[in-house]
Amino acid sequence: MIRLTMNPLDWTLLILLSILWGGSFFFIEIVVKVMPPLTLVALRVSLAALALWSFAAVFRVKVVFPARVWLAFLIMGLLNNAIPFTLLAFAQVEIASALAAILNATTPMFAVVVAAVFLADEKPGLLKFTGVLIGFGGVVIMIGADLTGLQTPAAGLAAVLAQLACLGAALSYAFSGAFGRRFQRYGVAPLLTAAGQLTGSSLILWPLALWFDGPGAMAAALDPVPMMSVLALALASTAFAYVIYFKLLGSVGSTNLLLVTFLVPVTAALLGIAILGERLAMTDLAGMILIGAGLSAIDGRLWRRAGTAMRKPT
Repeated sequence: MIRLTMNPLDWTLLILLSILWGGSFFFIEIVVKVMPPLTLVALRVSLAALALWSFAAVFRVKVVFPARVWLAFLIMGLLNNAIPFTLLAFAQVEIASALAAILNATTPMFAVVVAAVFLADEKPGLLKFTGVLIGFGGVVIMIGADLTGLQTPAAGLAAVLAQLACLGAALSYAFSGAFGRRFQRYGVAPLLTAAGQLTGSSLILWPLALWFDGPGAMAAALDPVPMMSVLALALASTAFAYVIYFKLLGSVGSTNLLLVTFLVPVTAALLGIAILGERLAMTDLAGMILIGAGLSAIDGRLWRRAGTAMRKPT
């Protein structure tokens, strides 16, 4: 049964999830300096898939799917792993991990738009649309700084393309959320959904990585720091994070789980600034504030409480 009120354990798991997902941007930033993004993402999803299938085997989770589910795994793997993971990795070749995390936090905003267009039973209200407008105002400020000549033209264009790649990743996540609802109808356990989609994305990515990067691109993973970063990215920030995600989804629901969107950019920014020496421009901070305000409107709880307080007689 889903609980609307989160207890201390739920909050602990939510914060841990934000650290794991925020840490993914940190680990990517380390590895993309020595390994091509396609090879990095292929390693990430295949190692995470292996870990989750092993977890399912240890706990004897029954693995029986109709044939159509395997096709759904491929599509879900494309939308939820292959496309967004690759776009974010390519983006972090050009921009800081903190900036990528902030832009990736627009996923719920794209989800509102996707729901409005494609999901008849999830038509968003005025408050959610207001949140989308506020959040995208923050995106305009962040990207606009690079379009108005604050950097050299070449560097500015590269930064803009990288930021657009982050938004493309967020859009892909939004479509995956809409598509992923069908796994409830199929009766597939959440852990197996995660393992299946990671397997699907592995099948998509490895041929591309070997074709474009060559098998020698994996040699960088033999060095200690990249190796530990790849393992942490795959096992902690992907496989273990999925276990926590689905645990929270089943206990406190998607609305409470949306709170992690506020925490991930903060975690990524703290790691990037403290360890990697990254710096955020004032326009990035302003954009982050607006995106946070937009997310709070989409979540709705603070806004509804404020409205209730204003209506109370004094």
